[in-house]
Amino acid sequence: MPEYKPTIGLEIHAELKTRTKMFCDSINDPEEKHANVNVCPICMGHPGCLPVMNRQAIESVIRVGLAVGGNIAKLTKFDRKNYFYPDLPKGYQISQYDMPLVEGGMLEGVRIRRVHLEEDTGTLGHDSEGKSLVDFNRAGVPLMELVTEPDIQSAEQAVKFAKSLQRILRYLDVSNANMEKGEMRVEVNISLNMGTKVELKNINSFRVVELATAYEIARQSDAINRGEELHQETRGWDENKKATFSQRLKENAHEYRYFPEPDLPAFETKEFGIERLRAELPELPDAKKERFASEYNLSKTQADFLVEEKSLANYFESAISELKDKASDPDIILLYNYLSSDLQGLLKVNGVDIGETKVTPERLAHLVALLIEKKITSRQAKDILIKVFDTGEDPEDLAGDGAVEGEGLISFIKEAIIENPKAVEDYRKGKLTSIQFLVGKVMQKTKGAARPDELKVLLEKELSS
Repeated sequence: MPEYKPTIGLEIHAELKTRTKMFCDSINDPEEKHANVNVCPICMGHPGCLPVMNRQAIESVIRVGLAVGGNIAKLTKFDRKNYFYPDLPKGYQISQYDMPLVEGGMLEGVRIRRVHLEEDTGTLGHDSEGKSLVDFNRAGVPLMELVTEPDIQSAEQAVKFAKSLQRILRYLDVSNANMEKGEMRVEVNISLNMGTKVELKNINSFRVVELATAYEIARQSDAINRGEELHQETRGWDENKKATFSQRLKENAHEYRYFPEPDLPAFETKEFGIERLRAELPELPDAKKERFASEYNLSKTQADFLVEEKSLANYFESAISELKDKASDPDIILLYNYLSSDLQGLLKVNGVDIGETKVTPERLAHLVALLIEKKITSRQAKDILIKVFDTGEDPEDLAGDGAVEGEGLISFIKEAIIENPKAVEDYRKGKLTSIQFLVGKVMQKTKGAARPDELKVLLEKELSS
């Protein structure tokens, strides 16, 4: 069977973190549980109400444009996108058509066509009686849309791009970009061999981005091989069937009857201080990965893990700062291991975010410092970490007398030798693995408060005397 080359472009919407909506003073609160409370005559489209642009939202999109290397328009404007749908109270959406805020840029090797600003729609719901209900709390919320060039060639590459953009939005602190909450939505445009384009809409997770894209590539390939005609259409994803399904024929741009928004004048972006915004950009994920790898001698995999979430990267650096104050020879890789393995395991099991845990960066650094200075064993460290996770106490207060050593350890060794004559006999006959059995017995007696390497040496010395 012939193989076809996928051509994929993405349209990604992200709700922006602002105090108020895009063109009015209604509160922008994605956590609001009561329907239709954050509304006003402006965002509800009442006659005679004039919109006013949200400066913070415009600055947020400019910052995204700068972060991806885009060109910031010197002059820009808003347009009316006309269509009728129950969740669109005005009967049109204020968006940007031919003069977007940002053009160009690059991310993950994919060219960016444009980044523009618009207002979000309301949300539709359905009650137990089958009635459709509209909540307008989201109507008018600032919405950024980023459109790529059709440079993507696989489902995996599409997911990689979307995840990278999500990280940038979070590092810039312009959007929470939680897909499961609808704060970031991905639409995938797919064609094979530059043929008929199909758009996948309403995708709410990276997993579905990959599944739906891969399915659609296979579906279109099969259709072409059977001689079927493909239609330019919008398709959704059926999670139960793990398949896409047709929703409607795709509208063309001219069908939206775009025209300049008469109530908002075109404006110059220089008044927003482009160079100031550029200077205020934080360290972005790719730059942070490179610095972590070189400054802390981390592998690419380790740096990728830490930089995935801004809060985790900040936690790590705060813990390093404290560790350098507490340990004469700070072992950063040991700190990384406890953060990425032991602490992450506790967070996952208990459903706690890194920013909410009682194991503060300082507490974790204190725990690792105790290990470095050999004041506790690794077994003790694991037990202490669980207690800190539950209580928030400082590991230094929980360490007690530290590791068992000296005469106290020798007494436990002698007890284990007396109580396990068979293992002693096997060891002396040349079965060297028996020493590990005896190490385990002594560790039980000390409740893990002995260092296995030191214990093994002392056992060998005692058994050879």
